[in-house]
Amino acid sequence: MASSTMILASGSGSVYNEGQKPKRSAAMGREFELKYRAEAGDLEKIRRKFGNFREISMETTYYDTPELALRARRWTLRRRLENGVSVCTVKTPLPDGSRGEWEAEAPDIREGLPKLIALGAPEELAELVKAGVSPFCGARFTRLARLLPTEDGTVELALDQGVLLGVGRELPFAEVEVELKSGSDRGAEAFAQALAAEFGLSVQPKSKLARAMALA
Repeated sequence: MASSTMILASGSGSVYNEGQKPKRSAAMGREFELKYRAEAGDLEKIRRKFGNFREISMETTYYDTPELALRARRWTLRRRLENGVSVCTVKTPLPDGSRGEWEAEAPDIREGLPKLIALGAPEELAELVKAGVSPFCGARFTRLARLLPTEDGTVELALDQGVLLGVGRELPFAEVEVELKSGSDRGAEAFAQALAAEFGLSVQPKSKLARAMALA
């Protein structure tokens, strides 16, 4: 059996593992991820280190009500084309800092909303969107994604590069995401901290939505 290589982040006490098989994905409904600012050169270095990434073309549109009711609740409603497949998503904040997340394939946001509620998204969403929703910002980018093992589970490592879209405005961006798929938050944090230490990445405190909203 192949041995597992442990890489220790200098001074942080955190590690990520290579050589293990990823475990099965965790149950849907909760998102825990860490984001880091990056330059194009950083993404290329990380890509070379880990290799075998899947390439996904992403086109994201964010929606809200005329009264911005979703923004007021810090909810995210989006439709994203992932290599041409239309996926609708709603995210809500949770007390521990993670987010509730529900996804459903649907051709448009109108057909996606009842599917999301059926999956467990807040029923309040149906009442909030009765007056309709409209697009107000978005993002267009390429994602390189790969599942990797942590000390006790699995994360998805995503390398994103593209543009955030406002009303007649665009902002180029590059970032790294580490999203928990199975195991503990602590394991994902250890992986992310080791990665950031090795490649000199700094934390990105704002979501794509928050940065795109600033352009709208």
